[in-house]
Amino acid sequence: MSFWGREMRFVRIWALLALLMSVPACGHTAGLPPGVTQHADVIYGRKYGMALTLSVFRPQHQNGAGVILVLSGGWFSAPEMVSLETVSEFLERGYTVFAVAHGSQPKFTIPEIAEDMHRAVRFIRHYAVNVGVDPDKLGITGGSAGGHLSLLMATSGNAGDSSAKDPVERESSRVQAVGCFFPPTDFLNYGEAGRNVFQALQDTLKPFRAPFDFVELDKASGRFLPVTDETRRLAILREISPVTYVSADDPPTLIFHGDKDQLVPLQQSEEMKQALEKAGVPVRLVVVHGADHGWSNMSANVQTIAEWFDTYLLKPATAPQKSGE
Repeated sequence: MSFWGREMRFVRIWALLALLMSVPACGHTAGLPPGVTQHADVIYGRKYGMALTLSVFRPQHQNGAGVILVLSGGWFSAPEMVSLETVSEFLERGYTVFAVAHGSQPKFTIPEIAEDMHRAVRFIRHYAVNVGVDPDKLGITGGSAGGHLSLLMATSGNAGDSSAKDPVERESSRVQAVGCFFPPTDFLNYGEAGRNVFQALQDTLKPFRAPFDFVELDKASGRFLPVTDETRRLAILREISPVTYVSADDPPTLIFHGDKDQLVPLQQSEEMKQALEKAGVPVRLVVVHGADHGWSNMSANVQTIAEWFDTYLLKPATAPQKSGE
């Protein structure tokens, strides 16, 4: 079962999180192509005493490019969510795969999770050459929440802080190609114009309230307090929506989405496609007819994503570069 198919099972039986623990854990090479080396639990950052980790899968014959696999379903993340089937598709083509786990809900909210992903991309770029990867040939992929975070990195990635003491923080968090499944893209217009995601949280997204319970640091008390001001809450929705940041220098984007998706409306991907087209960015939306939030033969779609990466990561000067790089 692919990562995104397993993520869908996770969504449907949210209360039984233990099922995720049945997935083969990082650190075991059974099922991977011959010659693959694996480094599990690589610490890419720390926050509040917690280590943020990723796993590196390195093929025997590398093509010099890397794929960032976002381990996220409903903004829940764990190293055990990695799919060896998905990873193998990229490894067989020579890609080095970085499977990233972010700070998970319900402890952390989406703005905090986005910070983790920026950190992960910077870390991967900083150390890419150490594992045989060109730091300017990074693709990113994920499904559902992982698709949202993939697109958020694709559109809002930035050049880093040149004055930072930590050399990792000086690196760019931009990527050069993206391929994803059924991503939320616009939380202010969720399913239809003017319907924000807070309304959807009353029904279809009810199990996913925690990552939207935004908090901000109150400097006077030194405590994180809930954001209750409606104007500020809506502003945060805009800040975490990939469509907000679309510009002409975004990377080539491939999206798969079912037209019967009851969790993330197809409208989300259609809107993203329209915005990218208007900006002149190479984009392709594949609508899977009759499919809900996941379908049985998604491995074939992962192959298509790998081919998309072949086109835009392995052939020089085909992918537009972000300004300032």
